[in-house]
Amino acid sequence: MSAWEVRLSNSRGIPYFYNGDTQQSSWEPPSELSEDQVKALPGAKEFLNGGSGGGAAPAGQVRASHLLVKHSGSRRPSSWKENNITRSKDEAIKILEGYRAEIGGSTTKFAELAQTHSDCSSHEKGGDLGFFGKNQMQKPFEEATYALNVGEMSDIISTDSGVHIILRTA
Repeated sequence: MSAWEVRLSNSRGIPYFYNGDTQQSSWEPPSELSEDQVKALPGAKEFLNGGSGGGAAPAGQVRASHLLVKHSGSRRPSSWKENNITRSKDEAIKILEGYRAEIGGSTTKFAELAQTHSDCSSHEKGGDLGFFGKNQMQKPFEEATYALNVGEMSDIISTDSGVHIILRTA
C-alpha cells in the first residue's frame, strides 16, 4: 500500500502530495503512481478537483491563483509594495514575460513568485484567489480562467487592475 496521501497546504491553500514513510512532499503527483492511483489516495476526494470538499470547485465555480503586475494605467496604480506605480503597461508585460519564463510549468515557482512579486493582496497566499463564479471577476480575467484546464497557466491577460498570469487550480 502506498504511503502517499494528499494534504492541503496551510500557507498556499493548494493540495500537495505527502509520503508518510519517507517524509517527502511534492506539489506534483508522484511519478510512480497512475492517475487512478492518485485519485484513490487518502485526501484525494477532499482536496483534488472532482472531490466533495476542500479543493473541489462548487458547482459552476473555479479556483485560480494569479500574479498581478500593475502599471501607471491601472485603476489603482499602487500596491502593498509601492505607493505610486509609474511603470508603463509594456514594462509590466515584460516583467510578467520574465516571470512566465522562470515559472516554466512549476506550480511551486508560480506561488513563490506571486508571494514575492504580485501587486495583489493575494500575494500572501501565493496568489490564491479562492473559488469564484461567473460575474465575480473582471470579464477578461473570468473568461481566461474559465478557458483554462486545471493546472494550466494563462498567457498574459490585461484587465483594469493591470496585467496578470493566471493558474487555474480547481
